[in-house]
Parts: sequence; C-alpha cells; structure tokens
Amino acid sequence: MVEELVGVVAAVGAGALVYVASAARVVKQYERGVVFRLGRLHGDVRRPGFNLVVPAVDRMRKVNLQIVTMPIPAQEGITRDNVTVRVDAVVYFKVVDPAAAIVNVEDYRFAVSQMAQTSLRSIIGKSELDDLLSNREKLNQGLELMIDSPAVEWGVTIDRVEIKDVSLPDTMKRSMARQAEADRERRARLINADAEYQASKKLAQAAHQMADTPSALQLRLLQTVMAVAAEKNSTLVLPIPVELLRFLERGQQPAAQAAGHAETASGHAEAASEHAGAAEQAEIAEGAVDRREQAEEAMEQLRRAVEQ
Repeated sequence: MVEELVGVVAAVGAGALVYVASAARVVKQYERGVVFRLGRLHGDVRRPGFNLVVPAVDRMRKVNLQIVTMPIPAQEGITRDNVTVRVDAVVYFKVVDPAAAIVNVEDYRFAVSQMAQTSLRSIIGKSELDDLLSNREKLNQGLELMIDSPAVEWGVTIDRVEIKDVSLPDTMKRSMARQAEADRERRARLINADAEYQASKKLAQAAHQMADTPSALQLRLLQTVMAVAAEKNSTLVLPIPVELLRFLERGQQPAAQAAGHAETASGHAEAASEHAGAAEQAEIAEGAVDRREQAEEAMEQLRRAVEQ
C-alpha cells in the first residue's frame, strides 16, 4: 500500500515537473513577453523573469526592447537641382509597445526598413546637392519625422536617423574640385593684396621717418649688409656710403647754380644783341626811304627843267 502511494506521488511529481518545465518561460531583462491564448491576446505584457503559461493553450512571443541599428541600403535619386546621387543612411529605433509591434504589423523590422528606404528617396528628390553635403542635420530631422509618423502605430519609435554617405558622379567631383580650387586661389590673392597694402603703408611710414633722420638709412644699410654676410655663401660688394653721395650732391649744387646763372647771363646778352640788330635794321630802312625821297625830288626838278 505504501509502495503504491509512493508510486502515485512520484508519478504526480513527475507530471508536475513536466508541466512546469513545459509551462515555464524566462523573459530576459531587455525583453517583454506577449501571450496569445488560443490566438487571442491575453493579459498584460509579461515582465522580465520567470513566467508560466498554459501548455498547448498559451503561446508567448518575446519582443526585444533594445535599440536596433538598421542600415538603409544606398538609394539612387535625382536632387532638386538635377544631380544624380547615391545616399545611404542608418536608422536607430526601438519597440515601445510590444503588443502593438506584434499585432499591428507582420514584421516591424521589415516595415521600418522599407519605410526608411522610401523616405530617403523622397528626401533626395526634395533636397538640393548643397543641402545633402552641408546641411545634413536638418535633413536627418526631416527623415526622422517621415519614418516616425507611421511607425508610431506599429509600437515603434525612431530614436535617430543619420545620413552616412553621399556618392557623387566623377564629373561632379571634378567640377566641385575646380570650384574649390578657384575659391582658394581668390582668397589667396586677396590675402596677398592685403599684405602688400599693409607693407606699403609701413614702408611709407619708414621712409618718412628716415627722411627726418638721414643717418637711419645708413644704419639700415649696415644691418642689411650684416644679414647678407651671415649666410657666408655669397660675395658681398659694399656700395658707396649714402652720406658720401649726399656730400657729393651738395657739392654739385653750387656748380649747377653757377652754370644756371651763366646760362641766364648769356641769354640776356643774346637778347640784347637781338635788340641791337633790330635797331640797326630799322636805321637802314629809314635811310633807304630818305634816299628814295631825295631821288624822287631830283627827278621832279629835272622834269620841270625840260618843260621850260
């Protein structure tokens, strides 16, 4: 009798153990369990830990709540300024409502992937090339809103979207390289011209300062000679000191003034001789007029004598 009772207890224990083993479900910390009883959603979402379900009646599906990193395949499209580009991106999303993610959509991962691809192609068609290259933050926000709007009904929230790479045609790359090179050249010329302008102002100030103190020019010359001599790889020809040239220039000024005075005196003499020659010519002309008058008077007297 006792043996039969022990056998029954052992059988019941074994059956209970088998039942517990088949009904036991372990939900991890980053998961949630959704239980379907005879095909219908049953109860609340099961929390992490040890959970029991009815074998052959209940079916549990576990949903991962971690952030999922999903790459979006490169999409080729034409921008608003008619440039063909290939753009790929990355979507970060997570499930916030496990029941909706299982019930409302067949495969929420595939649905998010397809929505991300279509949204990316739409963003490419609405944007210009400069926006894709330099204003990605704004495009990322717009792309996130486009994907997140339908994903809310699926129990999924979009954490962020990042445009990863923009592939351009080779011809466009060369054109952009030429544009960047031309812009750099323009900036270099402007900087060089500004440097020349500032240097000219400083040189003009230095020239005015040296004009007030002539010895400063001689000192500057000696400093230049010392700088050139420090290299020791060239032959230095020392020029005539500037002060000596100034002394010779001052010595030539009196001679030049004397020569100027002499030229002035000779000019006055020539002018006087010219006036004298003009007076002589005037006297000769007056004498000729007088002699012609005298000849006319003699002819008149001879004519009268013949008539008488």
